[in-house]
Amino acid sequence: MNAMKLPLLDLKAQYETIREEIEETVLRICSSQRFILGPEVSELEEEIAAHTGARFAIGVSSGTDALLASLLALEIGPGHEVITTTYSFFATAGVISRVGARPVFVDIEPDTFNMDPGAVAACMSSRTRAIMPVHLFGRCMDLDPILEMAGERGVAVVEDAAQSFGAVDANGRSAGAMGSVGCFSFYPSKNLGAFGDGGMVITDDEALARRIGMLRVHGEAPKYHHRLVGGNFRLDSLQAAVLRVKLRHVREWTDARREKARRYRMLLEAAASSEGLILPQDCPGHAYNQFVVRSPERDRMRSFLEDRGVATEVYYPLPLHLQECFGSLGYREGDFPRAEAAAQSSLALPIYPELTLAQQQYVCTQIRRFCGS
Repeated sequence: MNAMKLPLLDLKAQYETIREEIEETVLRICSSQRFILGPEVSELEEEIAAHTGARFAIGVSSGTDALLASLLALEIGPGHEVITTTYSFFATAGVISRVGARPVFVDIEPDTFNMDPGAVAACMSSRTRAIMPVHLFGRCMDLDPILEMAGERGVAVVEDAAQSFGAVDANGRSAGAMGSVGCFSFYPSKNLGAFGDGGMVITDDEALARRIGMLRVHGEAPKYHHRLVGGNFRLDSLQAAVLRVKLRHVREWTDARREKARRYRMLLEAAASSEGLILPQDCPGHAYNQFVVRSPERDRMRSFLEDRGVATEVYYPLPLHLQECFGSLGYREGDFPRAEAAAQSSLALPIYPELTLAQQQYVCTQIRRFCGS
């Protein structure tokens, strides 16, 4: 088989499938000259709420700002603690520090990459104001133990669903729609991605929705009257319009991602059974924003694939508790061994709806060659 050049994600391929819809939409926004908030944002919010089953949706400027605005709306700040996973994108813990609270990290489940609910109870204290679970790589974590714990203690659950738009749990509940608030990122690489940054907060709590709506415009309500100190967390009309086009296709795209994951499992079964390659655990509602395998020879495998034109990514090479900026929290190497092991062994393979059979066969052939199977 001839060598291929295969990206981790091919947004150009996706664009070609919706080019006419997108170009018509962009021209409509240009003609309107309404670029900040406005009807496109309001209509997207209604559509996202309906899609996820939430009562309210509030468009914001990024997934990071969705988390930040949620913590601000919940009045979390200095002296408070927020329990979260150590194995996630930096924003998960970064926003906790930005509001002056303390991130309290827990380890992950080795099979799901999601935070271990059993580790949360031991971290609860009188200072705990929220738990921030992450639905990592497109897989919903089992939130029921977290929701029960939070309800008993009267603390908020802030779902970081940045990578999991379209994912559902075993009970059919949408990622982001189970806790006090749910936060999505529309970064271009996400399953529902904008043409730049964008985010969304969903909630069933009307008072929280109202506060987040104010916080995204500097705490303003009405204009030039500021009840809160917020920020500039507004979603652009252009991004909202693009997202509305893509939302019409997202269920089909999510089904295609699931099919690509099924095909990876079929093509890599022999390698996984003989050479220490571990495939991600499947579950029916997984949205597969990433398809992450594990190998004790991760770095060598990555170089082998790179030499043969296959792009991969390491999510995440250094857990949050070992990041320099969190050194003052007092964590040490060895505190969360499952997350540290995942950081040393995990590798994301290309997965997107337009990935062809030939491309997947090429990736898997190279992996089998590396594994000697």
